[in-house]
Amino acid sequence: MNSKIINWGIIGAGKIASKFATDLNSVSNTNLYGIASRDVEKAQSFALEFEANNAYGNYEALALDPNIDAIYIATPHSFHKAHTLLCLNHKKPLLCEKPFAMNLEEVNVMIQLSKNNNTLLMEAMWTAFLPHFQYAKDLLNKNHFGNIIKLEADFGFFPKYDENSRVFDKSIGGGSLLDIGIYPVFAALSILGKPNSVEANADFFPSGADSECNIVFHYDTAEAILKSTLLEETKTEAVFYCENGIIKINSRFHEPSSVKLIDKFGNSELKSFDYNTIGYSYEIEHFNQLIRDGKTESDLMTFERSQQLIHTLDKIRKLINLVYK
Repeated sequence: MNSKIINWGIIGAGKIASKFATDLNSVSNTNLYGIASRDVEKAQSFALEFEANNAYGNYEALALDPNIDAIYIATPHSFHKAHTLLCLNHKKPLLCEKPFAMNLEEVNVMIQLSKNNNTLLMEAMWTAFLPHFQYAKDLLNKNHFGNIIKLEADFGFFPKYDENSRVFDKSIGGGSLLDIGIYPVFAALSILGKPNSVEANADFFPSGADSECNIVFHYDTAEAILKSTLLEETKTEAVFYCENGIIKINSRFHEPSSVKLIDKFGNSELKSFDYNTIGYSYEIEHFNQLIRDGKTESDLMTFERSQQLIHTLDKIRKLINLVYK
């Protein structure tokens, strides 16, 4: 079963789809069978570049193709629910790019249909599958340097403001929180769990999308100071301050990176990882194995984890008075 070739289809032909397709073509026993875009010429160009078997001018044609074993959704955030339901109604195993959807209500509908149709569904939070992140998480869970006292995690870059750009379009989930703030939030939830309380404040672009979001998670014996911004380049690190040392996931912590260990005496050790792909290959391999094993839910990126993540993002949005619809 491990050698079964998995034929993939991709919905959406943008930047993230290109990165995903690049790594897909590096995974053994995996084939990019089809790409769908509302612009058939764009789909054809994408198919030619990434050696896909077929190009489709609409999404349902891809979902209906009996030769496709798995689908990756790479469309803007606000379309995730509709495109997920389309694929699940055709009982296609589905990997949906983060954020899973716009809010918990949408995510719950998606998960329920997955369960009703007994069809695999997983949020594509690629960070969860990266070896350096799993390594740091394991050390922290084992209290390598004692209990965590504080986490500082950020993600910031400075794109040129353009109201026509997806990044700044609030109506489709643009802004810093859902696009990049999700990563510091995910890091905190993954290591520290659900906070006792949350503080948040934000600034906004003229379009109404959030330009910067500052968040604090409070725990019994720790706090997480989190930041997302589209106003400046930041280190984009995740630094865990512990009782007897520091575990730092170096820049950019959410993608293939390294981990630095610093003990209480100042001695340091750098742990590097032999990455030879963009990093999407790890979630692809995991998802392929779920299909081969006949699973309908990931044991790593579970429904519960996705629900907790979007619920926390909903809570932050309420605190900063950010409404998408």
